[in-house]
Amino acid sequence: MTESIKKGLEGVLVAESSLSYIDGDAGELIYRGYSIDDLARSTSYEEVLYLLWYGELPDADALAEFKHAMAEARELDDSVHRLIEDLAAADEEPMAATRSIASALSATDPDATPDTDPTDLDANLRKGRRITAKLPTALAAFTRRRNGNDPIAPRADLDHAANFLYMLNDDEPDEVLADTFDMALVLHADHGLNASTFAAMVTASTLSDLHASVTSAIGALSGSLHGGANQDVMEMLKEVDDSEKDPLKWVREAMANGRRIPGFGHRVYNVKDPRAYLLSERSKALGEAAGEMKWYNYSTTIEEEMIEETGIAPNVDFYSASMYYQMGIPIDIYTPIFAMSRVGGWIAHVLEQYEDNRLIRPRARYVGEQGQSVPPIEKR
Repeated sequence: MTESIKKGLEGVLVAESSLSYIDGDAGELIYRGYSIDDLARSTSYEEVLYLLWYGELPDADALAEFKHAMAEARELDDSVHRLIEDLAAADEEPMAATRSIASALSATDPDATPDTDPTDLDANLRKGRRITAKLPTALAAFTRRRNGNDPIAPRADLDHAANFLYMLNDDEPDEVLADTFDMALVLHADHGLNASTFAAMVTASTLSDLHASVTSAIGALSGSLHGGANQDVMEMLKEVDDSEKDPLKWVREAMANGRRIPGFGHRVYNVKDPRAYLLSERSKALGEAAGEMKWYNYSTTIEEEMIEETGIAPNVDFYSASMYYQMGIPIDIYTPIFAMSRVGGWIAHVLEQYEDNRLIRPRARYVGEQGQSVPPIEKR
């Protein structure tokens, strides 16, 4: 009997995980048993990291200790700063720069040595803290360097989300901005065996180390079918604005011309992405606070028309686009910010992979020629 091929491994179970669960029909996402709605409204990104890596929410003392360890790890070695300066000078694409920086972090990590067991849990937790703490510092430094500005040193007194915005803009964010960005990090922290997470797991299954696994994941996330949709959404919204057309007319014309509308549909959700509900609330609140509602209004108009005409609901990228834009974040670092958040989930899945590792090695059905003979070179 011929085995069936599952293109893209769709519907294929390859692992058991206690990290996150998605019900695509109900529009439900949970991290370790907690609903994403509850976590996004009630916890910080640091608490979610702790939950994913240690299996439980921290109490006050554990959280304070964890946040202190994260803050201590934010500084970059001079060699990484030199790399960032070179990448910025070369006008490197931001996700490619993020990939290179993540790989380079292993050179100065005291636990990333040839004699360190790649499955050593304690060492990996330390490495995970360093990678997660340093990526925001590196991304902010790269963004500033390419604009001709000096990097801003991290501050230990600010939380993870607030510190990134401070380093990016050289201005401490207000509570609304910090809380909004923190929620975005929570919502993007994990999402089952998506392409980048699976890439990290495949790399880890070879008993490569954590830095290699994270670098693989960043490479997978950089593809246009995975991580870049929110950038595409914001570019679309700016196009709507530049056209000076009514957004309803614009989207109807775009659909009539067969244009793909970014930010809609998802491989696993058959209904509206639960994260999109939360981010739409925050996008609206930011617009109201700034007295500028057009980006939110464009988004809701396009959403309503898409649902009515196609039945396809928005995903997490649709409202994160206008939300980031209203926060003053450059459009082309939206996907690196995705990586900055999802690294927490990647690390958690790699830790889980190491617990009961087996080399991930699927097969392909051969459909090529058989029985070929090599002719002499003069007869080819």
